[in-house]
Amino acid sequence: MLLVIYLIAITTEAMSGALAAGRRNMDVFGVVVIAFVTALGGGTIRDVVLGNFPIGWTQHPEYVYLVLLAGLATTVLARFMHHMKRIFLMLDAMGLVAFSLIGCTIALQLEYPVIVVIMAGMLTGISGGILRDVLCNQVPVVFRRELYASVSLVVCVLFLGLQTLGVDADLNTLFCFVLGFGFRMLALRYGWKLPTFSYQQRWD
Repeated sequence: MLLVIYLIAITTEAMSGALAAGRRNMDVFGVVVIAFVTALGGGTIRDVVLGNFPIGWTQHPEYVYLVLLAGLATTVLARFMHHMKRIFLMLDAMGLVAFSLIGCTIALQLEYPVIVVIMAGMLTGISGGILRDVLCNQVPVVFRRELYASVSLVVCVLFLGLQTLGVDADLNTLFCFVLGFGFRMLALRYGWKLPTFSYQQRWD
């Protein structure tokens, strides 16, 4: 199940990267680079931080083909994207939760401490979007919009908590996925956000 969701997630994230590149009027090369970084950047950063080599997509070139094709396809389908906004947001939420759970699972397999497992899950979940926005010269969405990183954090903590209680791994994954997806969609529906910090005082 998680593999299927992962494939959907990297496809969706590649498309979001391509759309972001389009808003910055990038050429086709820029589109595929941003699509690739958005879809596979989080997992790459996680593997580098954890010392988990070889990096996942280097052993599965089909993932690279998939995200590059998704990025290129977006340049053709972009004019119709606004009709699929809700579906796109749902797929993005699925990607966030799936990436977070995959990151936690890999860190657990490598026997890292709990806090590292949580950070690995969050890195996998949100890093691709941060890289996308930074490369497109924007303040990352994860830091200024509806709850996003917080959803990843809740999913990771809940996943570890249920595992500690001895809940079956598949049931744990399914439960955390459903709860995380619902949490993200509710945050979008009601505009839930963390308190913002604004500091305008000049020092000169």
